[in-house]
Amino acid sequence: MYLINTILCLVLFASAKHVLHEERQPQVYDSLWRQAERVHPDAIVPLRIGLKQYNLEHGAERLLAISDHKSKDYGKHLTFDEVNELFAPPADTVNAVRAWLLEHGVDERLIAHSDNKGWLAADIPAKDAEALLLTDLFEYEDSKTGRIRIGCERYHLPAHVREHIDYITPGVKMSPVLKKRNLERKLPSLGRRKNPNWHGDQWHGNQHGSPPWNHHWPLPPAAHGLPPEVRNCGVNITPACYRALYRLPVGHINDSVNSPALFEQGDYFAQSDVSQFLKMWAPNVPPSTAPIVLGIDGGEAPVPASDPNNGGESDIDVDIVISLVYPQSVLVYQVDDENYAVAELSKANTFNTFLDALDGSYCNYTAYGITGNSPEYDPTYPDPADGGYKGKLQCGIYKPARVISISYGESELDFPKNYVQRQCNEFMKLGLQGTTVLIASGDYGVAGYPGDITPSGCLSGSGQNQTIYNTDYLSNCPWVTSVGGSRLYPGQTILDRESAMELELDSGRAFFRNSGGFSNYYTTPSWQKSTKAKYFAEHDPGHPYYIANADASNIGENGGIYNRAGRGYPDVSANGAYLPTPINGTVYRFSGASLAAPLWASVITLLNQQRTIAGKGPIGFINPILYSHPWVLNDIVNGTNAGCGSSGFKAVPGWDPVTGLGTPNYPKMLELFLSLP
Repeated sequence: MYLINTILCLVLFASAKHVLHEERQPQVYDSLWRQAERVHPDAIVPLRIGLKQYNLEHGAERLLAISDHKSKDYGKHLTFDEVNELFAPPADTVNAVRAWLLEHGVDERLIAHSDNKGWLAADIPAKDAEALLLTDLFEYEDSKTGRIRIGCERYHLPAHVREHIDYITPGVKMSPVLKKRNLERKLPSLGRRKNPNWHGDQWHGNQHGSPPWNHHWPLPPAAHGLPPEVRNCGVNITPACYRALYRLPVGHINDSVNSPALFEQGDYFAQSDVSQFLKMWAPNVPPSTAPIVLGIDGGEAPVPASDPNNGGESDIDVDIVISLVYPQSVLVYQVDDENYAVAELSKANTFNTFLDALDGSYCNYTAYGITGNSPEYDPTYPDPADGGYKGKLQCGIYKPARVISISYGESELDFPKNYVQRQCNEFMKLGLQGTTVLIASGDYGVAGYPGDITPSGCLSGSGQNQTIYNTDYLSNCPWVTSVGGSRLYPGQTILDRESAMELELDSGRAFFRNSGGFSNYYTTPSWQKSTKAKYFAEHDPGHPYYIANADASNIGENGGIYNRAGRGYPDVSANGAYLPTPINGTVYRFSGASLAAPLWASVITLLNQQRTIAGKGPIGFINPILYSHPWVLNDIVNGTNAGCGSSGFKAVPGWDPVTGLGTPNYPKMLELFLSLP
């Protein structure tokens, strides 16, 4: 009895010294992940401790100075090593967390410190991790797919350690998608945000009642005076249409520093499709032209035609950028092997492996005979499964490209706030190094994609049932450029002003509407404050709203359906309607903001080439310049992004949360950016 009382006293004493660090938001996960078995006490779990990063506020200030044309520091980007040194936690932080681990019996040989100094890692038994964090670790099963992750409902840290730690995984932020050894291996669904009617952000138009791409469309009267290649841009958008709409030059430069990069995960382009597209729509480009594939942890080379892993996203991205920037080389960051890549598209660590390869900050380290995750669970490399990548996890192996286009994303609330903030800060670091990161904003109006968090993709809270607007991630991050979609209508030509992207699919039963809105995690960034204030002063849509402290726990307060105080998106737009594209040899018309992000990547690449010729550096983080010089964009004033049982927002003069500031006007942008240092 004495021994029992002594142990109980020790536990209570330890508990008294601990404070709650993170707790799960029930409305986010209840419909997604079902709590299943308790993790076996002896299972080895990959404990990853994100140390509190320092100088983040200074880093934001530094990036804004680098990106502000009025600053003496404009364009003075940092090197990779300078960025690491800027944010590295002090020795006191590292020593305090390490001492805590040692105090709890973690073998010093098992504690690894990441190269960028932001992480401590240790692979330890689940029972030790639970004792360390005063929590219970469970398996969580995806209610639809059966995929497994591990995590907890809440965890605690000693008060003297808590100030040094950002977040810990597995915890409220669950582990990557895992598989038990005895689980049947299934090929997951392909594409981003897929449901039966969509492939990612693209729509196979002629599979849902729309005429095929080569249907004989009547020409609008104004089209008869236009060159033949741009007469039908309202029904078939092509590279020639892009050039005419945005007055883009024909590419003629291939330098060593301005190759744009495309992020691809779970989808693989087919060179045969790219060649077919170039023959059809880019007569100035040799059909054999191919991108350079930078495989990340088993990312594969181009796939042959008719391969099930060719879902269309990669084909489209490659088609657009090569056709517009040739002869400039194009890079593809092909992320993860087939076993993991597709599974990670669904609310897992969508960008983690990618960020690993650029700066090593999200790597699962191998230390003293324990490799990454538990042998019982396997999001680890080498991947022992058939076809799995057998090499080591790739960390910090690629220098970031000057322009990166990403047409993948999730809902903001799919991730805990700490995790979102930390990952967003990684994109801030890319901006400090001179990289422009372009994110497709999505295609479901003010909702998330159907099935994300709720069946409708809209949020519930405070008595409201699926009527609250659902913010897109990564578009919510203040350090990226969110790109929405625009369109021409069938009776319009390149001489007409574009509208917000709204497409009726499948005889009115479904719609694509350009995504836009306001973050629940991030307040208005400084570069957007005056523009957003003007929008609300002149065009307040009259919806109920709440003024929150950028905290998702306040969703729906006082009947609110969006956070007026949040970071607004998209920032810009470009045409995303009806691109005729071969997929596995068959031509479909695709639509979505996924077309707009690579188009903007092409525009920034052409501008960077001209700055390089002039002896100047890359544009880098572009938002502050665009918001202070909106005249270099074509404003869009027609269209809405309805959803969640409401009319959403309207496109109006100036910035709006439907089309942002507008579409590119290349001659004006070139004039501006060549005038800057």
